[in-house]
Amino acid sequence: MDAERETEPVPTRDAATRVRTDYATRPMRAAGLAPEPQSGNGWAIVFTLVALGVLGVLAVVPGTLGGPGELGWHGLLTFLVFAVAVGGWMSSRLDDTFVAVAAAVLLVLFGVLDSEDVFEPLGEDQIWLLIAAFILAAGINATGLPARLSVALVARARRPRGLFHLITASLVITALLVPSTSGRAALVLPFYLTLAAAFAARERLVRALAVLFPTVVLLSAVASLVGAGAHLVTSEILASTVDVRIGFAQWLWWGLPFAVASSHLAAELVLALFTRHADRRAPLRVDAEALRSQLEVPERMRRDEIRAAALLGVVVLLWSTEPLHGLSPALVALGGAVLITSPRLGTVRFGEALSEIPWSLLLFMAATGALGTGLTESGAAQWAVTSFLSGAPRSTVLLTVVVLSVAAHLVVQSRSARSSVLIPLVVPAALAVGMNPVALAFASTAAAGFCHTLPSSAKPVAMFARIEQAPTFAPRDLLKLSALLGPVMVVLVLLFTRFVWPTLGLDLD
Repeated sequence: MDAERETEPVPTRDAATRVRTDYATRPMRAAGLAPEPQSGNGWAIVFTLVALGVLGVLAVVPGTLGGPGELGWHGLLTFLVFAVAVGGWMSSRLDDTFVAVAAAVLLVLFGVLDSEDVFEPLGEDQIWLLIAAFILAAGINATGLPARLSVALVARARRPRGLFHLITASLVITALLVPSTSGRAALVLPFYLTLAAAFAARERLVRALAVLFPTVVLLSAVASLVGAGAHLVTSEILASTVDVRIGFAQWLWWGLPFAVASSHLAAELVLALFTRHADRRAPLRVDAEALRSQLEVPERMRRDEIRAAALLGVVVLLWSTEPLHGLSPALVALGGAVLITSPRLGTVRFGEALSEIPWSLLLFMAATGALGTGLTESGAAQWAVTSFLSGAPRSTVLLTVVVLSVAAHLVVQSRSARSSVLIPLVVPAALAVGMNPVALAFASTAAAGFCHTLPSSAKPVAMFARIEQAPTFAPRDLLKLSALLGPVMVVLVLLFTRFVWPTLGLDLD
């Protein structure tokens, strides 16, 4: 059986990394399973519960309408539309972007928003930054540079613990190269399959690797502003509510330490839970030449790899030094996108790079930005926070926000949708108790990166759960991991909020 597994074909880089780096807001469905005509009623249950909640609000709220500082009709309408949108995001039958756009249109029709409030976000810098970042990622991936980096690091491993932490380090670095968790998962999938074939005789180690890859892909995304769409959603909502936008350099300064700490802690947990002491003590040898052959990475760097690496270095340097030169990250990224698709210097055609852009995510971000504006300007967010958190200690507010952010993936699967639900409420909650809204919103977004409990909780997890060419994890393995990793994430976010981020300029007070 082991021999058969070793000779199974491994996807080549060209075949595997051409998976579109979508955020793909449409819910994932099991491959090959057609829906039964009478079994898809989960959406009806969700909307029934939402409707009951709406009726409850209508029964309680009318007496509070119209008073000074209380919920007006626009606030009530916004709150109800938002509640229905959350119900739609909880459903597995509706596209998240469709729900967000429909909710934004309703707010315009109800007079809560002007049409410009819906259209203007599409022209924001963050949208153009994401477009350019995906073009850059397409050009870099076309050269095979991420695969070369991974091989160079992993080949140094001599024992399983070293292998796991070297893989973790390489995955953290890819958060700066590829602006998508699902795109990064697709990028590293052939790398995992190659390692699985190399260690076919050590099945526990292979299964642990299957858990490690999506776990670190999700946790390390917080390292970069463009690591996940949720980060841009958070930045946009902060800009529209408190007129503060988190830049690339700031996000990197605060997010990278947390990404490194959480990712390596998760690697240790995976090792402890899914391997035995003997597995961790047994030496291993990673054949770098075989890895390069399977992944089609030549021994020497090609010219296009050198150009892509140099261009990426310049772009990241300019992003990180924005206060010195004043060039916006979006403009820098656009310049890099033009160069990497240019006829002589480029590594990918412009049309091919455009096909990698998740246009549905851009619409989703614009629509949820409009929802955030509606919640704030109508007073709905302030009313909700005052009603439920009035008089609460600051420590209680912080703990509540972090715990809800960690647990939110059980209700809302989309990472961007979770931020769209949480951040419009987190900002007024912070203001109500005298906390820094930027710090609390950042803590919430970092905590929401935990989404490992079920195969359907995140696209990278679902992608690795469906592997057929190599051993992979079972749903019970995810539950075992989440039972420990979830509380660890809560504690880690609280520690960073109190002790680490304040030293980096992100004070909660």
